[in-house]
Amino acid sequence: MSESSATVPVSSRADTRRAIWNTLRGSSGNLIEWYDVYVYTAFASYFEGHFFDHADKNSTVYVYAIFAVTFVMRPVGSWFFGRYADRRGRRSALTMSVSLMALCSFVIAVVPGRETIGGAAALILLLCRLVQGFATGGEYGTSATYMSEAATRERRGFFSSFQYVTLVGGQVLAQLMLLILLGLFSKAQVGDFGWRIAFFVGGIAAIAVFWLRRSMDESLSEERLAAVRAGEDTSSGTLRELFTGYWRPLLLCFLITMGGTLAFYVYSVNAPAIVKSAYKDHELVATWVNLIGLTFLMLIQPIGGMISDKVGRKPMLVFFGIGGVVYTYFLITYLPNLHVAVASLAMVCLGYVIITGYTSINALVKAELFPSHIRALGVGIGYALGNSVFGGTAPVLYEAAKNAGHVTWFIVYVTVTIGISLFVYLFFLRNKSETFLDRERGSAFAVDGAR
Repeated sequence: MSESSATVPVSSRADTRRAIWNTLRGSSGNLIEWYDVYVYTAFASYFEGHFFDHADKNSTVYVYAIFAVTFVMRPVGSWFFGRYADRRGRRSALTMSVSLMALCSFVIAVVPGRETIGGAAALILLLCRLVQGFATGGEYGTSATYMSEAATRERRGFFSSFQYVTLVGGQVLAQLMLLILLGLFSKAQVGDFGWRIAFFVGGIAAIAVFWLRRSMDESLSEERLAAVRAGEDTSSGTLRELFTGYWRPLLLCFLITMGGTLAFYVYSVNAPAIVKSAYKDHELVATWVNLIGLTFLMLIQPIGGMISDKVGRKPMLVFFGIGGVVYTYFLITYLPNLHVAVASLAMVCLGYVIITGYTSINALVKAELFPSHIRALGVGIGYALGNSVFGGTAPVLYEAAKNAGHVTWFIVYVTVTIGISLFVYLFFLRNKSETFLDRERGSAFAVDGAR
C-alpha cells in the first residue's frame, strides 16, 4: 500500500457526537451477545448436572466440549452475516444476529433436565449453542466493521476498542450475575434453578438491544446498497471476490488472530476457571477475584486504543506478542497454587495488561486490511477460522491436558502459537501505513505522516 502524508482536518464535534452515539448503540448489542456467550462458562459448573451425569468423571469435559464445538459454526455465521452485511448493510445484519442470541437464551433457560427428557436435554443445549455460535460468528466481523467505519479517523483506535470493552463486558456481566445469584441463593439453589435466571435475563436484554440497533446509522454507503439492490454490484460480499482478490489479507487476518484469540481465551476463560478451582471452598472469593479482574480488563481497553492512535497499531501487537510468549508459562503454572486473593488478582491482571495489546485494537487492524465491499466478510471469516481452531478449543484442551497430567504440553502449545503471531506482527505489518479505511474515511495518522 502507498503511504499517506497529507494533512486532513480534525473531525468536527458533530462527527464526534455521531461516532459516540453509533458506538454506544452498536456496542450495546455486542455487550449482550457476549454476555449470552459467556454466561455459559460462568455457570457451567452449576448446570452441568442437569445435562450430564456427575458420576461421569468426564462430565466437565463434555460441558466445555459443547463450548468448543459451537465454534465450528462461527465461520458459517461469519460467511452468512458477512455477506449479508456487505450487501444489505451492517445495521440489519447486527439486528438479526442479536435476535438469534435472544431466542436461544430463552430456550436454554426453560429446557428440562436429563432427569426429565434424558439425553435430549444435552442435545437441545448443543443445538442452541450451535445457533448462538452461528450468530456470534456474524457479530464479530460485522460489529468490528461497523465500529471501525463509524469512528472518527483520528480516534479510530479508541472508538473501535469498545468492541472488546463490550465483549469483555459480557464476561463481567456474567460474573456479576453469578455473584448476585450467589448472594441471593445458596450454591445448591443456583445449581438447581438460579442458572436459568441468568440465561433468561440475557434473552430479555437482547430483545431491548434489538430496538436500539434498529436506530443505528448505516455505515455502508447508500450508493453501494442501491447498486446491490439493482443487481449492478455482484461482487460485494462474495467468497469468490474474497478468495481471488483478497486472499493475502485474509491469510494475514487469520495469522493475526490465532495467537491473540488463543491468549484471550486462556487468560480470560481458563484463568478464571483456575481461580475458581483454587478457591473451590470459598466460592465468593473466587467470584470477586474474577469479577474485579475482568472489570479491569474491560476498563483498560480504551487506554490501549488511545495509545494505538498515537504510536500506531503494530507496537501494541508486538507488546502483546512478547508478553504472551514470556508470561503464559508463569500464569498457568503458578496461578493454580495461589490461595491469597490479592496475589491471584495481581497475577490475572498482569495477564490482562498483556493481552490488551491485542484485544484493544485487533478488530480495527483486521478491518483496515479490507475495502468496504468485502470488509465484513473478510474480517468475519479470517477471525472465525482462527477463533474456531485456536480460541474456542482452549478451555477443553486445558481441561483434557490437566486430567491427563500434561499441562506442560498445553503451555508449549499456547506459547508457540503466540510466537507465530508475534513473527507475523514483526515482519508482515507496517506501522502507520495507509489502509483501506484511510482511503475511504480519512487518514488516521495524516498529521504525523507515515512511518
